[in-house]
Amino acid sequence: MSRNIEDLPEQLGRLSDGMAAKNLSRGVLAGQEDPPLVALVRSSNSVEEAGSRWKVRPLRELVDDTIRLHAESDRTRADAWLAPRLHSTLRLTRAEAADSALWNFVALVVAPDYVVWRHLSKGREGKGPTVTADRFCGPHYKHAFARLWWAAELFRDGEDYRPVVTACRNQDILNTVLRLDVIDHRPTARAVTRLLEEQTVRTGREVNALATAVNTAGSTLMYDLLAPDAGADAEALRHWIDECDLAPPVPRDALPDGPDDGEVPRGAVDRMVKQFETLFAEAPVRGREHMDTAGAPHGG
Repeated sequence: MSRNIEDLPEQLGRLSDGMAAKNLSRGVLAGQEDPPLVALVRSSNSVEEAGSRWKVRPLRELVDDTIRLHAESDRTRADAWLAPRLHSTLRLTRAEAADSALWNFVALVVAPDYVVWRHLSKGREGKGPTVTADRFCGPHYKHAFARLWWAAELFRDGEDYRPVVTACRNQDILNTVLRLDVIDHRPTARAVTRLLEEQTVRTGREVNALATAVNTAGSTLMYDLLAPDAGADAEALRHWIDECDLAPPVPRDALPDGPDDGEVPRGAVDRMVKQFETLFAEAPVRGREHMDTAGAPHGG
């Protein structure tokens, strides 16, 4: 059942991991009952800072539109639609987004119905449908909302969210690549989406093989030396966050603009693409015959 927006607090809050876990009953995880709204709000700490970026209504309305627009489609498709719009609606610094208590509040207080709608399993072996607890209260690469916000943050190219859409259309990017430490390097993240755009990497198996190769090589190759990146413009990011009070709701029929904090250096991305193409060519992919340098598969 959808949360009634009129019953929700006006501002976001922070709900501790312990309190969140305490309220994840079997009924909640099975989608049979709602988390106790009043008790959770009382157990939360309010966000001290004022400002529209902490308002609940724009976020709740975005969730409602996500469910409405994707009601008749494969629900995994909602990820690519919601991720950039969530990031542009909930304008945070990375330090703020690293606070699990904020995401606990979003999942259990603001939109538990979305978590169930998106992540309820089909059930198997005599067990009924359920949502794993880490979709409500878990690491950033598992949490129903945090994973989408971080995907948008890590895969965007400055204000351009198109690479985010590419990344989020492949569930193995979200399930595997998003948890890698090396993806924090902007040219690495952009190179991965370039390989998807160019269809060098297409299937889930290929994404997982690439992720393993990139992560393994990252332990010996210094990606930040191979492809230097001065990083995003912190002042421009702060300006984008501060102007939230003047920003209209994110468009539903077009991509919003992200922070204009600098594109990823093109030359650095090109170098990483070449590096990853080499790594991927040698990576073992189940079901793919290993090709020799002439283009013919080994063994005949």
